Amino acid sequence: MPVSFQAIEKEQGTLSTLQKILLSTDGSVTSLLEAIEGEEVTITTLSQEVVPADANTASELDIRAGSEVNHRVVELKNSRTGAVLIFAVSDTPLERLEPGFKSDLMRADIPIGRILAKHSIESRREISDMGVRASDRAMSRIFGVPEKDPLLFRKYRIIRQGKPFISIEEVFPGSSFCAGSGVLVSAPSRLHLGLIDLNGALGRIDGGIGIALSLPRTVITAERASDCIIAGGDTQSARRAGDTVHKVLSSLGITGGARITIRAEPPGHVGLGSGTALSLSVACAIGELYGMPVPVRDFAVLIGRGGTSGIGTAAFESGGLIIDGGHSFGPDREKQEYRPSSASGGIRPAQVTTRHDFPEDWEILLVIPEPGTRVSGRDEQDIFRESCPVPIGEVREICHEVVMRLLPGVVEHDLDLFGAAVNRIQEIGFKRIERERQSPGIRSLGSHLRDAGAACAGMSSFGPAVYAITDSGLAGLEAAARNSLGDQKATIIRTRADNTGAMIRHL
Repeated sequence: MPVSFQAIEKEQGTLSTLQKILLSTDGSVTSLLEAIEGEEVTITTLSQEVVPADANTASELDIRAGSEVNHRVVELKNSRTGAVLIFAVSDTPLERLEPGFKSDLMRADIPIGRILAKHSIESRREISDMGVRASDRAMSRIFGVPEKDPLLFRKYRIIRQGKPFISIEEVFPGSSFCAGSGVLVSAPSRLHLGLIDLNGALGRIDGGIGIALSLPRTVITAERASDCIIAGGDTQSARRAGDTVHKVLSSLGITGGARITIRAEPPGHVGLGSGTALSLSVACAIGELYGMPVPVRDFAVLIGRGGTSGIGTAAFESGGLIIDGGHSFGPDREKQEYRPSSASGGIRPAQVTTRHDFPEDWEILLVIPEPGTRVSGRDEQDIFRESCPVPIGEVREICHEVVMRLLPGVVEHDLDLFGAAVNRIQEIGFKRIERERQSPGIRSLGSHLRDAGAACAGMSSFGPAVYAITDSGLAGLEAAARNSLGDQKATIIRTRADNTGAMIRHL
């Protein structure tokens, strides 16, 4: 077998016994699923057609290229719930089929195992491959999992009389058939459009404007363990996850441990809130794992997130377009100094004052240039100290833009109105200061995207991530971004808003 369970577990984390059985069984998958589910399993045929075998299929089935094969794409479902359990693709050479078997196969919606049993066909299964791959948009819709979530797959041939009779590939989510062994959390990233008030004349500071993003996502799984074990992620995110585990276990008085597997995450320190998403994902997973759920905002205080902007916490909690009201400012108030969230430990995330679903037909292009200036830690604290307070006139203008253009634009589904506010906010207040820390090429990228047809474009937080929003397709904007950046490398992601927040489920 080309791939071992051990190799899969290095990428996927520990496989459950049921997952191992489904990947290696030599028997009827349908019968096995019915035993696992305790329900009848039915077949829904998505497509079935007779096609000429291409070179790969011909080699797999030991037939001539161009020979007719029945190509069938099906879903195996729990008949009561309708949940898709396995997605399968099969190729069967017509030249090796008896009339009765061929008739049953072409009728569709009959499991292959049942057809084999009905016709008393003696055969064996020969597994050629198994492994892990990321869910694409189609698989995400079929299984109801986030894009890029891990999928387990296996490929095998049914051998009859020494010859390949059917070639089959089966796929199912890595979060399925785990027999209650853990918790999965999939959290959105976020755009931070700007801080509203870093002047403080009214006795309040901060205040954030943001949008939760469906992609990229932070995806982790958690299982009980005797110690703290972190798998996946880079050195910094693994350290962050480990620190969170220890804080949560200690705070909740839990004597056990946890194995955390980081399955997907946005790049760090590019303006997408990856640190908050990861820390909250780990904290909430442990709370669920040990039956001690805690409000998201309480976890945010415990792990030291959200002390300046509440956008990351709110994006995790509810998604959508979010505006928070900042913190009280002055002697004996919540905050006495201008500080970023990373240096504002112990301060509760700002309360959300306004939250709306973001229009689903407004598409977002996300451009993450490399290397770009990445601002964090002491550098970020220095910028706050040296640049604040910002002029009160600019704070007032930001408030005017938010109240009279940005919010009405979302509520009235008027992208031009919304975009005008976003574009203006890029030029004033603390956002102007954030943009000045980036290279001229990154600062000019937004204007190039607007020239290419974006209703608005801006930089998220300190960047270097740049976003553009449109309702007329992203192809032209992507081409404009690549042309603007020239030889500079960049990750470009087509995405939309996330209006639901983090998904947490038991495995």
